[in-house]
Amino acid sequence: MTEEERSEMLSKMDIRKLLHKLAIPAIAAMIFNALYNLIDTFFVARGVGEVAIGALSIAYPVHMIVLSTGLMVGIGSASVFSRAYGRSDKRSMHRAVGHALVLNLAFSLTITLVAYFFMEDLLRLFGARDEELLRYAGEYLSIILIALLPFSLSITFHHLTRAEGRAKVAMLSLVIGAVLNIILDPFFIFDFGLGLGVQGAAWATAAGKTASCVYILIQAHRPESALSIHIPSLFPLSPKMVGEILAVGFPSFVRVALGGFIVIIVNNLINVHAPAGTAALYIAIYGVINRLIRFSLMPGHGLVQGMIPIVGFSYGAKYFQRLKDVMGYASKLLLTYFTIVLVLIMAFATPLFSLLSPEEDAFFISEGARAFRIVALGFTFVTFQVILSSAYQAMGRPLRAFLVALSRRFIVFIPFAFLLTHLFGVQGIWWTFFVADFVTGTLSYLAYRYEVRSLQKWKHQGESVA
Repeated sequence: MTEEERSEMLSKMDIRKLLHKLAIPAIAAMIFNALYNLIDTFFVARGVGEVAIGALSIAYPVHMIVLSTGLMVGIGSASVFSRAYGRSDKRSMHRAVGHALVLNLAFSLTITLVAYFFMEDLLRLFGARDEELLRYAGEYLSIILIALLPFSLSITFHHLTRAEGRAKVAMLSLVIGAVLNIILDPFFIFDFGLGLGVQGAAWATAAGKTASCVYILIQAHRPESALSIHIPSLFPLSPKMVGEILAVGFPSFVRVALGGFIVIIVNNLINVHAPAGTAALYIAIYGVINRLIRFSLMPGHGLVQGMIPIVGFSYGAKYFQRLKDVMGYASKLLLTYFTIVLVLIMAFATPLFSLLSPEEDAFFISEGARAFRIVALGFTFVTFQVILSSAYQAMGRPLRAFLVALSRRFIVFIPFAFLLTHLFGVQGIWWTFFVADFVTGTLSYLAYRYEVRSLQKWKHQGESVA
C-alpha cells in the first residue's frame, strides 16, 4: 500500500472497519508478546521452581524501564509523525524517524551501563532480600542486559510502523520475536537441551527481542515505507522536536516506569508484611499476577493501538467527527472485553496457578488465586483511563495524558498501598490495585465525557471538515 493509499484509508474508510483493520493485527501482536512472558514463567517454574518466578519479578523493573523509554520515544515520535502525515509534511516525517533513532540509542545504552555496573545494589533495592532470589535474579538480568538496545529499538519502530498504517508489519515484528522466544525456551532451560535454567530463559528472550528488531528495521527501509532513515535527518537534533517527542511520550514513560516502581514498592512491602518464611513465595505470586495481568489486558491495549493512528491523523486533519466516533466505538469494545476477562479470571484463577506450581504447593495456589481475583475486580474501570490517555497522546496533549497516567500509578496507588498493608498486611496489597483502578477509572470516565462534549462543540462551530 502506497503512502497516498494509506492516507486515503485513514481519512475515508468507515471508522469501524478501519479500527478493526488496524486493531486486529495489534491485538494479535499483543497476545503473542504477552504470551511469551507467560510461557517464560511457566517454563521457569517447571524447570527451576516457584521461587525462580520471584527472581523474574525482582529483575522486572529494569525490563519496565527499558520498555518505558522505548514507548516514550516510540509513541512521542509516532504522534509527531502521524500529525505530519495528516498534513503531508514530508520533512517533519523524516525528522521524527531520525530523532527517534538517536534518542533510543542514547537512552538504551545509558540504562544498560548503569544496570551493569550497579546490578547487585539495584537487585537488593528491588526487593531481593533472600540470597536465592538474588542469585537467580542476577543470572537472569546479566543476560537480559545484552538485548536492551534491540528491545527498545523494536518498540520504537513498532509504533512508528503503526503510525504509517502498516499494522500487519508491526504485528509480525512482535510475533516473530515471541515465537522464537517460545521455541527456544524449553531447549535453553531444561536438561534435555542446554540446561541453563533461569539464564536459558534470558537467552531465549534476548534472541527473540533481537530478531524482532532486525525484522522491523529491514521493513522500515523497504520502498513502500515512509520510515527509512535519512542520514541528514539524524543531526543536528532539533530541541523543539526532541521536546515534543519526549513531552508527548512522557505519559507512557510515567505509566510504565511507575509500573516498575510499583513492583519495587510491592516487593519491599511483601518483605516487611509477609508472615515469616513466606516472602519469597508471595513475591513469586506477585510475579505471576503481573504476567497474567499483562496477558489478560494486552489485547485491550492492542485495540487502543489500532485507535491511536486514527486519532492522530484525524486530529491533524481536523476531522473531529471521525475522532469522536473512533473513541466512542473503541470504548464500547474495550469495556466489553475487560468485562469478559474479569469473568474468566473469577472462574479459572485456581487452575492457572496450579499450572505454574510443579510441586502443587497448596499455599502458592490458594493465595495466588485469591490475590488474582481481587486484583481483577478493577479491570473494567481501566477502560476510560486507557482510552483517554492514548487519545491525549495521539492528539499531542502531553500534560493531560501525563495526569491520567500519573493518577493511578502514583497519586492513588502508593498512599493506599502503605495504608492498606498497614491495616491488613499482605492482603492489603491486592486490594490496593482494585481501589486505584476504581478511583482513577471513575475520574477518567468523567474527563472522557468532557472531551466528547468538546469535540462535538468544535464540530458545530465549523472547525471540522468531515
